[in-house]
Amino acid sequence: MNSVITTSYNPGLIALSYVISVVGAFAALSAASRVHAFPGRPLAHNWVNLGIAGIALGGIGVWSMHFIGMLALNMDMGLGYSMVETVISLVAAIVVTALALAVVAKNPRSINRVLGAGAMLGLGAGFMHYLGMYGMRFGGHFRWSFDVVGLSLLIALVAATAALWLAFHTRTLASRLLAACVMGLAVCAMHYTGMAAAEFICTTENRRAIPSGFGVISVMQLPLLVITLAVGMATTIAIDLLYQSTTVRKPARIA
Repeated sequence: MNSVITTSYNPGLIALSYVISVVGAFAALSAASRVHAFPGRPLAHNWVNLGIAGIALGGIGVWSMHFIGMLALNMDMGLGYSMVETVISLVAAIVVTALALAVVAKNPRSINRVLGAGAMLGLGAGFMHYLGMYGMRFGGHFRWSFDVVGLSLLIALVAATAALWLAFHTRTLASRLLAACVMGLAVCAMHYTGMAAAEFICTTENRRAIPSGFGVISVMQLPLLVITLAVGMATTIAIDLLYQSTTVRKPARIA
């Protein structure tokens, strides 16, 4: 017998998801600001910064925020996550973000580049969100409200375009922090709007049964996965920041 599952959210985890998104956005803005900042540096230097920005915004600001937001979801049903879709969504978020930043980095003043890359990043963020939801395993199926899905994608497109413009037009620490707060709010708005587009329909009698199968982890294991990956990505960013700050301070040798 089909029944709609009642859902609610943990306010503390919603707040944490916003903080994580802001942290990722701030790190991404800091990395993007170093692209082309040192004319004497090789091209690889810019690609490293673009990669770090992709990890920060795509991996932490969007992906980690998404799954912390999923942990905020309370419902009376056993829940699992497929590692295949979960990992693919992480890689997609990082790669699309880095590519979109690379497009804008070639000419940050080009409106066409910002709009085109914004569409790429917005659709990529939407793909990551809905792929992450598709990776959910439970005894039932989703019932979608496609007008709300469309609204969530519109928010993603607008937020992505604004994020790319801000990435190359924030010069001071205060403006970067303010921009990160706005970006974090936009990412969360897209996520929770996308969640509101779905109803969970239960089709099993034992609704508390935890789904199992190849590559499926239970919702109880999800925090460990998210924390491990988020800490790993944050460590990568910290090492890069430390390395670049050290090398920039070294005086250049004159041949």
